[in-house]
Amino acid sequence: MQHQARLAEKREAAVAREYNAAVRRTEQAHKAAQRATAAAQRASEADRKRLEKEAAAAHVEAMQAEVDQLNAELSAKYERIDSLLSATLQVDDYVDLESLREVVDHPPFDRPDLMRPLPAPAPIPDPPLPVKQPVQAPTGLFGRKQKLAEAEAAAEAQYAADYWAWHASVQELPARRQAQDTAYAAAEQGRLAELAKERARYDQECVAREEAVLEQNGELDQLINGLGYGTVGAVQDYVAIVLANSIYPEEVEVHHSAEFEPSTAELSMRVLIPGPDSIPAVKGYRYVRASDEIVETPLSQKEAKERYAELVHNVALRSFHEVFEADRRGLIRSIALELGTETINPATGRETYVPLTAAAVSREVFSELDLSAVVPAATLAHLGAVVSKNPLALVPVSGSGVRSAQG
Repeated sequence: MQHQARLAEKREAAVAREYNAAVRRTEQAHKAAQRATAAAQRASEADRKRLEKEAAAAHVEAMQAEVDQLNAELSAKYERIDSLLSATLQVDDYVDLESLREVVDHPPFDRPDLMRPLPAPAPIPDPPLPVKQPVQAPTGLFGRKQKLAEAEAAAEAQYAADYWAWHASVQELPARRQAQDTAYAAAEQGRLAELAKERARYDQECVAREEAVLEQNGELDQLINGLGYGTVGAVQDYVAIVLANSIYPEEVEVHHSAEFEPSTAELSMRVLIPGPDSIPAVKGYRYVRASDEIVETPLSQKEAKERYAELVHNVALRSFHEVFEADRRGLIRSIALELGTETINPATGRETYVPLTAAAVSREVFSELDLSAVVPAATLAHLGAVVSKNPLALVPVSGSGVRSAQG
């Protein structure tokens, strides 16, 4: 199995490298075509024909690179679809329910800004005491005494005005400082009130998270205990978890439903796969120079039929494998599986279910298989499965309904 896993990983890596290389070639070719076209437009008449020819060749190369990219992407899709069974053999499908146990993880308080006190306002300083400005000695030869007296009187008047202005400002200081302190205290009180409100909201959210985790872990405990006793609900829930963990490529959307019968320890499983229209039906892409377009080459009817039939077979065996491997307790002794798809009935125009295969197998028989080396169609025949003669044409299996391994 490890060898097969390594081979599958190498195949996937090779496909990815091919696709990435095709993308790079496409980008480089388109840039080269653009440069060649621009050069042709700038060239003289003598060089124009040569450059136009080079631009045309670069365009063809770019289109071919785009074809390579499309084909690489198509190859990657088919690789994902064709390796559905081998992909699941690389992982352990067992689900440790204890790993699903939740731990309360509270986010940090989201309003740390409210936890910091508001910066105190700068104190209102005392105004500086006014200073009487010195009088400059007058100049000139005449009227100096009178000019000096006038200057001194003006200085005294200015000093008196400055003093009383200072005095009035000093008288207002206590009220201004009190108003500043009151405004700061009110702002701080508002901050503390908002902090208390946000804290209460945060604490309530924490309690809600704790209660949700407690409830979820309580349900998990019930599931673990129920699985220990093999109760119907616990087995069905565990199987649902296992199948929900099964990762299919985006091209193949698969849905499961299952019911457990405790008296026979048999699981009845229904698997719903996409219809043929959801699966690519293109063999490849090619560039047609005459029409300057990229066209699809469709798969032959035989190739499309084989690919969709293989999808049916692989998903059926994968579903058996995942459930049996995940059920380490051996609670499920057998699985009765029916696989089908939903489509529009052309006669009624309504959605209808078409069963494509049905099989039932015990744990003992299935455990004898080496899925890394089987041919899925042969394996289903070996298991006595009823398989559609033509799944691609949505030919249903005869006698729908999940069979029983005990039948």
